[in-house]
Amino acid sequence: MTQKTLLNDTHRALGAKMVDFGGWDMPIHYGSQLDEHHLVRADAGMFDVSHMTVVDLRGEKVRAFLRRLLANSVDKLKVPGKALYSCMLNAQGGVIDDLIVYYLGEDFFRMVVNASTREKDLAWIRKQAAAFDVAVTEREDLAIIAVQGPTAREKVIGLVAESDRAALQKLGRFAALEATATSGAPLFVARTGYTGEDGFEILVAQDQVVAFWNALAGAGVRPAGLGARDTLRLEAGMNLYGQDMDEAISPFEAALAWTVALDEGRDFIGRDVLEAQKAAGDARQMIGLVMDEKGVLRHGQAVNTASGSGEILSGTFSPTLGKGIAFARVPAGELGQVHVDIRGRQVPVRVVKFPFVREGQAQPGVLGEG
Repeated sequence: MTQKTLLNDTHRALGAKMVDFGGWDMPIHYGSQLDEHHLVRADAGMFDVSHMTVVDLRGEKVRAFLRRLLANSVDKLKVPGKALYSCMLNAQGGVIDDLIVYYLGEDFFRMVVNASTREKDLAWIRKQAAAFDVAVTEREDLAIIAVQGPTAREKVIGLVAESDRAALQKLGRFAALEATATSGAPLFVARTGYTGEDGFEILVAQDQVVAFWNALAGAGVRPAGLGARDTLRLEAGMNLYGQDMDEAISPFEAALAWTVALDEGRDFIGRDVLEAQKAAGDARQMIGLVMDEKGVLRHGQAVNTASGSGEILSGTFSPTLGKGIAFARVPAGELGQVHVDIRGRQVPVRVVKFPFVREGQAQPGVLGEG
């Protein structure tokens, strides 16, 4: 049965086109995906991401548990409120999910995991937590709204109590704090996002989410759907679980080596496989592609390199760049001239570093200059 967030009626009243997304009835756009994309790049847009799962972890050994569970090291989290992006791996080194974990106290961490992986994530986390006597609580009472764009932070700050505004102004990236809305609703505000723009992801009680959404609208924040969220995150060089990585793909094969901490003395799940893969140096590589010809790069298209063939993972037409962009996974080694098979025609593409776009600006080399 399709699930609905408490904002479902609000989306429909706004004229949203709804689609099934991981078993949830979600807005793909409210009239124009393109306009919503440019809105977030230029001003501020808000996304209902209440389908994502908030998990609270409590116990005396919760840090030790997370040192075992995650490929990145929670020992990097030393100040309460700081956050860490990591993959959670299986014994074969494949990605069960990617997530953000927040350090809220030595006996209290919070995770936000993906919607489509909710059941398997919770089962895996609970199974691994048992040996550490860690309590795992799914916070179904919390909704999430992401407010993203160059004016996002100032618009959100205007909706919190005056006593909280200075702290929110100073909040660093990948950090969170508790605040109170001017309505009195408690908020958990994180300076994180999935668009390549500045902004906040805000956890609010389910019974307060419609009122807070409406307050954001009153402050001039317009809604954006999952279609724009997808083109924004790809421009920003951010992976989508299930398309760019899954349980058969290691972080090294998903351009996420930077999230793997091979720190001494920490035996995280899948570490032995990653160390062997790193030593062999033969892991497939995930690369960024730009197509200067007209057209769109799409998932599943064959990619041919000097080292062999691979395929397009996420692909789209970039509204910011006006070109086709994509992630591709190809064999290790020198790439040479790269081509994509589009309906039997070998179309040349350029290999570029991603992100393709950062805070509204094309990154060096993406547009072919120089």
